[in-house]
Amino acid sequence: MADLVSKRDKLLKVLESLQSCGVAFSAGVDSTVVAKAAHLALGDRAVAMTGDSKSLASGELDEASRLCKLIGIRHVVIATNEFASSEYTRNAPDRCFHCKDELYSKMTTTANELGLHVLVNGANTDDIQDYRPGMQAAKQHAVCSPLIECGINKAQVRELARYWELPIWDKPAAPCLSSRVAYGEEVTAERLKMIDLAEQFLRSHGFPLVRIRYHRGDVARIEIPVELVSRICEEPFRSKLVDHLRKIGFKYSTVDLEGFRSGSMNQVLPVEELKQW
Repeated sequence: MADLVSKRDKLLKVLESLQSCGVAFSAGVDSTVVAKAAHLALGDRAVAMTGDSKSLASGELDEASRLCKLIGIRHVVIATNEFASSEYTRNAPDRCFHCKDELYSKMTTTANELGLHVLVNGANTDDIQDYRPGMQAAKQHAVCSPLIECGINKAQVRELARYWELPIWDKPAAPCLSSRVAYGEEVTAERLKMIDLAEQFLRSHGFPLVRIRYHRGDVARIEIPVELVSRICEEPFRSKLVDHLRKIGFKYSTVDLEGFRSGSMNQVLPVEELKQW
């Protein structure tokens, strides 16, 4: 507990030193903790900013609004247009860079209009070890990462969220829908809608942790926790699921026997590509 209090105090001190800030707010546990800390440290001089686009999963924008009201921080929704960039839609391994480049560009404009000094994000120390092209975009736009500066990892972020009684302290990671599309396959609004509808269907039937990975030929690769794999194949649910996936546009569906893995699309990337970022 002493270490947690020390981390909390350091985080609040770092944010207070910024004088004012705009928080890149996705409604995930990381950015929610940063938004909470920013509001405690800076009050009305902290503003949460959420990018809204076709890649945002259903319900996430509403949850962002609810969390900001709970925290008491001002919330600004920014329309982003990453789909206008062919560098984004072609879906090369650096897709996330182009998404974050668009987001931080729009956030910078908004921050300037509001008189905010700095932009901050929710990156934690665990993200340094992962494949995150978006971190390069943050660097280019001079976005600060207070959690990293304070040496706070994911587990400690969740501890802080529980300490502050934030209801999403145990929320699974919820990256954008485009992260479900296999590299090299074009990101389109239609494909993201298919993914979103499929994931909503499974969540509504008792599979809260799920990823629908889109592969060439309108193939849905379903990732769920290993212990639930047998359940998804039981009748009559299996047939009901197959019918639903076909109706929303998937021609084929398969269940990944390795189960749910966050960032599993990155497994196919060559080591050289991973090292680049």
